[in-house]
Amino acid sequence: MGKLLFALFKTARPRQWLKNVAVGMTILFTGQLFNPSAFYATVWAFIAFCLLSSSSYFINDILDIPKDKKHPFKKFRPIASGKIPLSLAWTTAILLLVIGLSISAMLGKSFFILALVFMLLQYSYSFFFKHKSIIDILAITAAYFLRVYAGEMATGYHISIWLALAALSLALFLAIGKRRAELTLIQGYQGVLPKDTRETLSRYSEKLLDTFTAMFATSTFITYCFYTFLERPSSRGFFFYGYKEFASDIPDRKWMMITIFFVLFGIMRYMQLIYEGKGESPEKILTSDKPLLATVILWAISVFLIVYGIGG
Repeated sequence: MGKLLFALFKTARPRQWLKNVAVGMTILFTGQLFNPSAFYATVWAFIAFCLLSSSSYFINDILDIPKDKKHPFKKFRPIASGKIPLSLAWTTAILLLVIGLSISAMLGKSFFILALVFMLLQYSYSFFFKHKSIIDILAITAAYFLRVYAGEMATGYHISIWLALAALSLALFLAIGKRRAELTLIQGYQGVLPKDTRETLSRYSEKLLDTFTAMFATSTFITYCFYTFLERPSSRGFFFYGYKEFASDIPDRKWMMITIFFVLFGIMRYMQLIYEGKGESPEKILTSDKPLLATVILWAISVFLIVYGIGG
């Protein structure tokens, strides 16, 4: 029984729940992190998206059984290896969907509709979109991006358009990097063809993916730079209250631009890992690559101190 529960938990892919942290971007950047109602709404939004995304992972693994059995790593997944019966896999997927949508309904009509769109997109990806080149990347990107706006729907606060564009560019960068790393990984195994594990990989050339990767790495960097220069985050001055007495000109400086360094290094480090074949799972890289993890933590700390301390 314990092994079966562990297999179900593994299939839910808890590591990929990191993607759902994006729902917290709204309260972090709008200075509402310590607003109780906004914070609790964001936590419930995070839980809802974890359940909904896990439901889609079950469906995806069920449909991918023939392909996964030919993959050097995915063949060990619980459903592909037969550790989880198909009937139980379907039941779990439906149960997660129902609970996730029930929580979404509690967060309001707008959030519930967005959750429905998210699940429609996820299921459409599993059944159709992942078999179509370009469209598969756009579908993954849309799923990332919907998580960002889920925070807005749950709390009622809005992020800067420049930050939204940076999030969109980052989502495209991660989605394309995922395909590039998959192609690099598969090419390292003799006797395994890209089309045997993912049909669309045979439609992507290395040069095309390299171009896409460079294009959206650049757009991520530029749009984030525009955000840091053009937008001043809300600040409640919790930590540096009264500093204006010592330096009255500080509020006019673009302190958020300090965080550009971390974004630049993060992009460059992630691209390095992509070409080493390690970017197939962005959330796995984030939790295993120490330089990248340290960069993200330092970026988050610096953003927090600027937004809630000196106001950007």
